[in-house]
Amino acid sequence: MNKEANEAMIAKRVDKIVSEARVLDIHTHLYAPAFGKLLLWGIDELLVYHYLLAEAFRYFKLPYDKFHAMSKAEQAELVWDELFVKRSPVSEACRGVITSLNRLGLEPRQKDLNLLRKWFAEQDTDEYVSRCMELAGVDSLCMTNSPFDDAERQVWDSGFDGDGRFVAALRIDPLLVSWPKTCEWLKENGYDVEPEINDKTAGEVRRFLGHWKDKMRAEYVMVSLPPDFEYPSSTACSKLIDAVVAPFCAEHGIPFALMIGVKRGVNKELKLAGDGVGWSKLEAVENLCGAYPEVKFMVTALSREVQHTLCVVGRKFRNLHIFGCWWFTNVPHLIEEITRMRLELLGTSFTAQHSDARVIDQIIYKWDHSRSLIAKVLADKYIDLARAGWEVSDEEIKRDVTALFGGEFKRFAGGH
Repeated sequence: MNKEANEAMIAKRVDKIVSEARVLDIHTHLYAPAFGKLLLWGIDELLVYHYLLAEAFRYFKLPYDKFHAMSKAEQAELVWDELFVKRSPVSEACRGVITSLNRLGLEPRQKDLNLLRKWFAEQDTDEYVSRCMELAGVDSLCMTNSPFDDAERQVWDSGFDGDGRFVAALRIDPLLVSWPKTCEWLKENGYDVEPEINDKTAGEVRRFLGHWKDKMRAEYVMVSLPPDFEYPSSTACSKLIDAVVAPFCAEHGIPFALMIGVKRGVNKELKLAGDGVGWSKLEAVENLCGAYPEVKFMVTALSREVQHTLCVVGRKFRNLHIFGCWWFTNVPHLIEEITRMRLELLGTSFTAQHSDARVIDQIIYKWDHSRSLIAKVLADKYIDLARAGWEVSDEEIKRDVTALFGGEFKRFAGGH
């Protein structure tokens, strides 16, 4: 076989293995069916997803408050008309809706939303969730679970039959970014805490985290932080990490995931769609990893500009696991660029992608689109190896893909 034919064969082998690989989706905003209405699915939820709303408002003439006062169905119709009827749906968020509909066997050029709604209304929730997961090749996924959310907490407190495909992740944003308010909330809920982060308060907050970790059987603790997050510092956030979160994660052997770089409410009129991005200070990550070598840190960053720095930090600290292309970097151009850079600097010691899905249907397109990009980058790397004199076997490719699609996270987390 000549060189060109061999390289084409390598690319074909990689594409097949990647397309068939099973996935552990390590960060989503999804819920198991037992959570009822908290689990989002269907055409209207796809269309009012905040990615599409931010895009649609670039064309809408109506006031923000008038749009927000509409029903979800009315909002979805406006988005559909503006982004799919009047224009070609070329953005990644719009293409995602088309991919999901197509893979579900629906006509993506359907002009009548009521016909699509009728099809979704006829689906059984449990069966539909299973179908979406199978189409996406996802075996299991990590939810985002906040004990500070009243609606979600009621579900946990009422008890329900667990679904082994849906794994909990304990989200603690209010604790670290809104300590004065959260301190009052904890007191109202039976925890003897004070505004001052002393030994007694730290112990009570660790008790709170322990209660919810056990109730949820959480795989890791997580927080989303602004781009100006600093550690160490005199802030309550930094003090709570030292007094509560780091020792808690070390004691229980679970990772602490930091998602860094979101600027909340850049345009408050857009509500959930109004968040922006900032250049993160990754010295905080270096300092955390150095200060707590016994703690397992997971990090993803929102801005493109810091991805190279994050990779270099990852090379220096074995207690740091880099994961996914989050939010504004979850677009084809950047997924390919970031994955290529990570492979070149980190080998396969990272998690290539997470869906970040809020609507269960989205895992179909997010994994379809990411698989093709990851396969392309991997094929290039294996062809480079072949040119250097190292021909990879199918078993080696499968091993690497399994690592990138959740296996490396499981190794890093140590089974927790």
